[in-house]
Amino acid sequence: MRFGIAFKLGCLLALFGVLVTGLTGYYSYVSSRDMLLKAAERDLLTATQVLGRNLRSSVEAIAVDARLLADVADARTLPLAVDEAGREQAEDHLAELFRALLAVHPEYMQIRLISAAGHGLEQVRMDRDGDNLLRVSGSDLQEKGHYAYVFDTLRMRPGEIRLSPIVINHEQGAHSGLGKPTLHVSTPLANEQGVIFALIVINIDLDQLFATLKSDLPGYYQVYLSNRWGDLLIHPDHRRTFGFDQGRRLFIQDEFPHVAELFDDSAEESLVSRRPAADDQQQGLVAAFVRLDVSARSQERFVILGLAQPERHVLNAATRLGERIAQIVVLFSLAALALAIIASRALTRPLKDMTDAVQLFARERRVSPLPERREDELGLLARSFARLQEEILRQLDELHSGRHALEHLARHDPLTGLPNRRVFFERLDHALANSRRSGKPLAVLFVDLDHFKQLNDTLGHALGDHVLQAVANLLRSATRESDTVARLGGDEFVILFEVVEDTQQVLSILHKLHDRFQLSMLLDGHEVQVHASMGVSLFPRDGDDIQALVQQADRAMYRAKSAGRNTFTFDAQDAPD
Repeated sequence: MRFGIAFKLGCLLALFGVLVTGLTGYYSYVSSRDMLLKAAERDLLTATQVLGRNLRSSVEAIAVDARLLADVADARTLPLAVDEAGREQAEDHLAELFRALLAVHPEYMQIRLISAAGHGLEQVRMDRDGDNLLRVSGSDLQEKGHYAYVFDTLRMRPGEIRLSPIVINHEQGAHSGLGKPTLHVSTPLANEQGVIFALIVINIDLDQLFATLKSDLPGYYQVYLSNRWGDLLIHPDHRRTFGFDQGRRLFIQDEFPHVAELFDDSAEESLVSRRPAADDQQQGLVAAFVRLDVSARSQERFVILGLAQPERHVLNAATRLGERIAQIVVLFSLAALALAIIASRALTRPLKDMTDAVQLFARERRVSPLPERREDELGLLARSFARLQEEILRQLDELHSGRHALEHLARHDPLTGLPNRRVFFERLDHALANSRRSGKPLAVLFVDLDHFKQLNDTLGHALGDHVLQAVANLLRSATRESDTVARLGGDEFVILFEVVEDTQQVLSILHKLHDRFQLSMLLDGHEVQVHASMGVSLFPRDGDDIQALVQQADRAMYRAKSAGRNTFTFDAQDAPD
């Protein structure tokens, strides 16, 4: 039996079509798989850098709290220390400040004022004990002079911050902090003669701190943290952490060998790495790591922070793409076998156009026209490739959207949508630079709600959150578009007036805000009366740097509270009528 040329040409074209479609599909699959992996690595590295910046910001905020407590202790403990009653009153006041900080910071396990005398005897101490805040006093106060965070801090200058190595807390009587991964943040206190007489120590629960930081990350992200030697401090398997505390060493570079490059000071500060699957129990991972430098006063010097996600999660889209490509190859093969002889001349050009389009998309992610209007198998194939391109582009858009969402969360308060502490200080720094050049003043307004904790306790935290959101809207509505309204944390808000042509503008806004705080708020069926105490600092009248302006605004706010609350202080003389 002899076969004609049409049959042979049809078979040849059918075979050619199958091969071209198969190779095109395979190339598209491999290229798309690599693009997805590389996009995932970039997004993972971005997320790791954002998490690292958030961690550094959190540690800086803790250092700010330590300095604030030191300032309060310097300003209030010493003047009252001339007699026993005065000392007890000052210590009670300081203990209440400790309690307030522990209440708003679940990662704070313990805050102490430790004296340089009496072998480092604890003078004021507040512990977290489960859901309770416990003040330790009397004979339960301990001598801590033999701990490095005490004698090292006592050798520092006032205002300096010491960050301890991250260890497991074995100090007896530490209540909830016992057995937890702990970071000690401490700063010394000096008397009027400059002699160091005590120190402030804040104990941080590392697990709680990271739980807060990673709360906005996808659930499948895994967090890694090691010290400067590579000892695992945070790991998805808690049994592998703090091996040095159990007489064994478990290193992050053993799981991700490339991470060893980050321990060299001359190397890059970030990298991406992949861990292949060893068996069914150890899945493949795509990971990104950054080296975070710590304070020069810390023995830690730097830590290694990493995020990882399962490789299969990234490649799910590539797997679906492979299945779609296989279906298209089968459909095209059947169609090509039936129509090859009749459509042999029509197959060549459209097939080449589709191959070029797929290669262009795989190489440059650029969509080019396909013969989608054809009513034959080539048209079906073209439409299928177009859907595949749309699916890939959609997946990539979702990855980019996730990265942008992480950036937004890193710079805004999740409850009120206002800029957070970090963004506020960035804008204040920029505004100060502009004011120094132009010679025009700027103003910082510190707003603190009166009796907010009582409102929270009485009406519940859900309504308290609504109050904070309503206050945020109130502050935004009463200020100009050029002003920055931010939430520092808790019930503390701050407003930056970048351009102040006339100080009366600020005073006018203060009156407007004060008047609006006199109006009741209707929230969830409750009529709520919210008042606020406000204080203002002006550049250059009240300071020439960020810290001085913020501290002066804070002091002005406290003068308003001391004056009876529900008022504001613009300077020593100004008050509302």
